[in-house]
Amino acid sequence: MDAVVADSDAGVIVQVSGPVVVAEKMQGSAMYELVRVGTLRLIGEIIRLETDTATIQVYEETSGLCVGDPVERTRQPLSVMLGPGVMNQIFDGIQRPLEVIVKQSGTVFIPRGIDVKALDMEIQWPFRPSPNYTVGTLITGGDIFGMVKENELIDHALMLYPGKSGRIKWIAPAGSYNLKQKIIEIETPSGQSEEFTMVQYWPVRNPRPVAEKLAGDYPLLTGQRVLDALFPSV
Repeated sequence: MDAVVADSDAGVIVQVSGPVVVAEKMQGSAMYELVRVGTLRLIGEIIRLETDTATIQVYEETSGLCVGDPVERTRQPLSVMLGPGVMNQIFDGIQRPLEVIVKQSGTVFIPRGIDVKALDMEIQWPFRPSPNYTVGTLITGGDIFGMVKENELIDHALMLYPGKSGRIKWIAPAGSYNLKQKIIEIETPSGQSEEFTMVQYWPVRNPRPVAEKLAGDYPLLTGQRVLDALFPSV
């Protein structure tokens, strides 16, 4: 009888080739799992698995990585935070807020391995519950149960997490809440209670469900670079 191999929490680097890293002892890892690579904990994603060997795409500069350095599993897919505040920030390609990084690091360059929340979890946001959703109302994924005034131009709609459904047991009254606080609680068809905040964590490789995909029947109109008239390229 074959022995059962326990899942590993961390592996070790055996090869570095530019942004691609190969690590062994990665039992139990999943495709597209988020990992932290090296002593600086660089952000990476598993793009290939073969037995206990994982090939990892690192999304930061890999200079200095050595064979034998650790690779830490997170057991979570590469995901984005969706919630109030997302339209007020400028992010890099893996949703790290550039303004926050500048304040923390004191430099315009992004330090390798820096770990900051995409959204500020402490800011109080003005929540307005929808009059159509009260205690006892049936609700399903994608239903808009409230609004948040994110800025002067944008009213941020709060939707129930896709795939979830049930009957509302409690919904927060109008007021100010941060992203850690419960904003709605439902009872699922199986009788379980589930609580939700204003934040959703969504895997980047999973498309968000939509009711309808609109056809692109109107062209994108842009301006012309008039500076090239003064200094044309040869």
